[in-house]
Formats: sequence, structure tokens, C-alpha cells
Amino acid sequence: MVQLFREWRAFEQPPLRDGAPDYTAATFTQRRPEFEALRARLLALDTTGWSVAEQVDWQIVRAEMNGYDFNERILQPWARDPAFYKSVWTARSDVPAHEGPTHHGTTEIWTYTFPLSAAERERLMNDLRVIPALNRQAQLNLTGNARDLWIAGIRDIRRQIDDLEAIRERAGVAEDTEMNELISEAVSSTEALVNWLEAESADKNGPSGIGRDNYTWYLQNVHLVPLSWEDEVMLLKRELARAWSSLKLEEHRNRKRPPLQPADSPEAYETLAEWSVQSLMSFLDQQEMVTVKEYFEPALREHLGQFVPKESRNFFWITAHHDPRPLYSHFYHWFELARMDTEPHEREIRRGPLLYNIFDSRNEGTATAVEEMFMQAGLYDDHPRVREIVYIMIAQRAARGLGSLYAHANEMTMEEAGGIHSEYTPRGWMKTEKELLLFEQHLYLRQPGYGTSYITGKYLLEEAMMGYARLQEKSDEPFRMKDFLDRLNAIGNIPIVLGNWEMTGDRSALPANSK
Repeated sequence: MVQLFREWRAFEQPPLRDGAPDYTAATFTQRRPEFEALRARLLALDTTGWSVAEQVDWQIVRAEMNGYDFNERILQPWARDPAFYKSVWTARSDVPAHEGPTHHGTTEIWTYTFPLSAAERERLMNDLRVIPALNRQAQLNLTGNARDLWIAGIRDIRRQIDDLEAIRERAGVAEDTEMNELISEAVSSTEALVNWLEAESADKNGPSGIGRDNYTWYLQNVHLVPLSWEDEVMLLKRELARAWSSLKLEEHRNRKRPPLQPADSPEAYETLAEWSVQSLMSFLDQQEMVTVKEYFEPALREHLGQFVPKESRNFFWITAHHDPRPLYSHFYHWFELARMDTEPHEREIRRGPLLYNIFDSRNEGTATAVEEMFMQAGLYDDHPRVREIVYIMIAQRAARGLGSLYAHANEMTMEEAGGIHSEYTPRGWMKTEKELLLFEQHLYLRQPGYGTSYITGKYLLEEAMMGYARLQEKSDEPFRMKDFLDRLNAIGNIPIVLGNWEMTGDRSALPANSK
């Protein structure tokens, strides 16, 4: 199994064309028989007598192969999605890999330390050399007619120009003539791609969603979410109503308490952030929520944010300026990434990021779930009005996911889906800064299932928690929150239904056609 996994991952890396990953139609056609042979070998494996953990690994590889198949047949980001050709990434994602379809030759600026060593300088120059060739290839490959993806994608490519120019400002780069020439070539090729995309955009008039049936197949067979498009609509409507009604009940309960006052200066925000870190970390440890590792707090402290003027705050920084703890709870993400870096999983198949964002129900679902779990366990007993923020965040995630479902069903445009996102977020907090709205709805249209994964993953985690608790009860053992989260963490960043199976022995949520 592990050997087949290694061969599969080696195959998944595309061959090169002029030094850049090759996504041309002819190359996909040429490689298809090799893919089918790998998949046939996987399906032919006799898993009789395998442990649950080994069977889970088999399911992971199967899901990844299904993802490759779906991308080639249906999603085709290299042909439909200009943002697929974004090459320069200045920051690490808060989940195991970049959100949304990403090509194989990216320039990850956040991995470099400037001034560069000789080896790192050569690595960066090799990265930059990919960009012009890939930008030229994009003009050959992008034959799709998905209007919303096309128009929104132009923004991403245009911003790459600024990101490339910013490299010149890094220590030691300004005086490096060869490096600056490569940057200039990458900038020129990116400008040419933007101009071409804009010229072609007038003729783009097709839908960008993949349709209900494709969406359901993708959920169940790639991301291993045991729901249909219709199921997710119902679930997100339910969570949206629950969040709004719970918010109003909290406001009623707190009506005689003074409202939360947002930080109004850099000094006030810094004080609030520091107090919030200490409050959260102390709560997790003293209330035995999870085993607090030595790398948790340093990982969180790298992402505390800073004061943002009121008129410039997006949704999440509005919440953080009132009390950062709900957002810092979601930053459980950074604990998980620090674990990947510090304590790599013992099972090779789970050691790195799963392909095609298959980790979303696990990572986004857990980060969303713990916001409410920590609240219900008493994190805000000292400031009850903070509970209101948690329900506002749940409502926002339900609203944006619901909009993304209608967009993928081609029942709404991306802009119309954004209307649900904006109008159903309480207190008008999604109306203050439009960039986040555009970013999120664009991402969710690019990556089916991601916009809903926060709420659906939360639901699946709660289902796993129920299954684990029932087992403890049947064995006359006490349920300990710390044991549950520690076990979930140890299983790794894999779909929640697989984690549930490994924790409880319940595999009933797996797709009917799974082995």
C-alpha cells in the first residue's frame, strides 16, 4: 500500500513543458492509461485482515485518485480557472495546503529567509523561471467558458505583479542583477497574461458551477463527506437559523449587561490580544480540553493580528477587536500545522497534506467546531457577551456556504451568492469591507465543498464525538474531552468520517461503493 502510494504521488506530479508543469490536454490524454493502471492496482489490493488504520489509509489513496479523475473530467481548473495559474504565494495557508486548486510549480516566498543563502538563491531563481513558461501555457490551456471564474481570476493574476515586485524589496535582492532580471521576466509575462485574459473576457458567458449531481459525487467520493447537495442545503439552512435564534437569545439574556467595546487603539488591541492568548491557553490546559503542547502558544502568537482602523476592518477583525478569543479558537489551525511540522504522523500516507483539499472537513470543521465547544465548556463565563460573537461567526459561515451551494448548482451567480453571504451575516459585519466577500466566494466557486466544509465538518465532528461518547458510556467509562480531542489529533488531518471510523469502528458513513 505504501509503495503504491509513493508511485501514485510521483505520478500525480505532472511532467514538464518548457520547464513548467504540463497541463495541456494532449498530456492528460497521454497519461490516462498510467493513471488507470495505478487505480486498478489499488482496487485489486486484498485488504482482508487489514487493521482499521490500514483500511483508512487505503480510503485516503482512493479518495485522492478520485480527485485526480474528477479534476481531469469535470473541474479542469487549468482550462476553466485563471486563478489556477497564480504562482507567487507570500504566506502559508492556515490549513495543510493552499485552499483551492493550485498548480505544482508555485513560488512560496514564505519559505525563504532573506538575505538568501547560495542554495536558497538558486532555489528561488528556479522557482521564478517557471512563471513565464507557465503564463504562456495558460493562454494555450484556458479554453473554458466559466464567466465568474474567469473575471474573478483576473484579479488574482494581476495581484501577482505586485507580489513579484515586492520581492525586490527583500534583503539582498536589490543588488542581485540576475535575480532582478528573472523578476522582470516574470512580471512582463504576468502582465501579458492579464492583458490576454481581459481581452478574452468579453466572450465568456457560461456558468461556473459544476452542477448538483457533480457536486454530490465530488463530496461523497473525493472529500468523503457523506452528504448530498440537498443535504448540505438543509444543514446550512438549519445552522443559519440556529445561529440567528441563538444570537437573539444571547442578546436577550445579556440585555442588562453593557455591550462589548472594540479596541480603539494599537495599545488597546495589543493589551486585549495578550490577555486573550493567556485566557485561551489557560482554559485549554486547566479545563482539560486538550493536551497543550509546548508549540501551541508560540504557533498562536505568530498570528495575533494588530490594530486595524474601524473603517478598514473585515468581518473577522471586527470580531477580534471586540474579543479575539473566538477567532483564536479557530486558530486551532495553527496548533495542527505546528503538530505536522514538529510531530509528523507515523503513517506516511497521513504525514503531509492530502491532495485536492480533501482535508477540509477535518481542518476547517474542527476549527469551526471548537469555537462553540470551547464556549459551551465555559471559555466566556467571565464575559458572557462574547458568546454573541460565536453565534455571529457560525451564521456567517452558514450564510457563505449556502450561497456557494446555489452558485455551484448554477442557480445564482457568484455575486448573487455573495448577497446571501452579506445579507444573512448579523449586524451587517460582512458589509464593511468587500475584499473578504470576493475572496471567499471566489475560493468556494473554485473549490467545490470548501465553502460548506466549516459547517458540515463541524456536524461530522459532533457526530464523531457522539459516537465516541456512546462507546465510553457502554463501557461504563467517563467521557473526557481531552481524550477525544487528543485521539482526533493523533489520527491526523484526514476526512472526519475516516477519523470517526478509526475512533469508534463505525464505517457506516463511508460511500456505499467504498471497499
